[in-house]
Amino acid sequence: MKGKPPILRDKAHDAPSAFTPESLLREARRQKGADVAAVPRICLLDPDGDILDQLKALGQARKHDGWVCYHTDLWLFDLAGQEVGLVACAVGASFAVLIAEEMFASGCELLISVTSSGQITASGPTPYFILIDRALRDEGTSYHYLPAADWSKAPAPLLARLSRAFDGGPRVLCGASWTTDAPFRETEAAIAAARAQGILAVEMEAAGLYAFAEARQRRVICLAHVTNQMGTIEGDFEKGEANGAADALAVVARIIACCGRD
Repeated sequence: MKGKPPILRDKAHDAPSAFTPESLLREARRQKGADVAAVPRICLLDPDGDILDQLKALGQARKHDGWVCYHTDLWLFDLAGQEVGLVACAVGASFAVLIAEEMFASGCELLISVTSSGQITASGPTPYFILIDRALRDEGTSYHYLPAADWSKAPAPLLARLSRAFDGGPRVLCGASWTTDAPFRETEAAIAAARAQGILAVEMEAAGLYAFAEARQRRVICLAHVTNQMGTIEGDFEKGEANGAADALAVVARIIACCGRD
């Protein structure tokens, strides 16, 4: 172990955790005087918060009063014939995985993440979506769940179900992303290296979420909503109608239709 950085030292990946989401939920319920309340089977992470803003504006979001997890609220809405739970503004792999752990401990069976991202390899005009099939592990959270490697991969059974799911809808590509913890350290050298590996976009959550999914055998799918070229052009960061919420929900609805049941 000598010579390795702390993030690669003393990691017993098969050992159980001393601190679990179940124990946190138990104590949170005790402190708040709350009963056990399950979340919907299908949940959504909305790091930008634009989907939640649109649902609230339309009067379609209702608060889940039994969500006792610290730091966030969970909202409910209906989509594709299913009730969906949504947590907004959990930005970054560590925050996203913390919420994912709590969601699955509370009854979630399928988690979808839709995060805005920057274009690495030109793939047409923005905005569009990428179904992330693998994510470069340039963040910290994944190394606590899986041994060191370059990539976290999406669950193969989910990808197989989604192979033709998006025909005729908003534009969705399938490919690799680069997950970073430091968006303002995307240097030209790092961008060139990512592009050389065939990476399509850069975001902040997928590598951690996919590592969690593999380690915990959970059903997670991550989408990158490519909305910008990292501010290198005028008029960047435009997401489309309702800040992209309408298209994002259309894509999520197709995932639910294909993957909402085991």
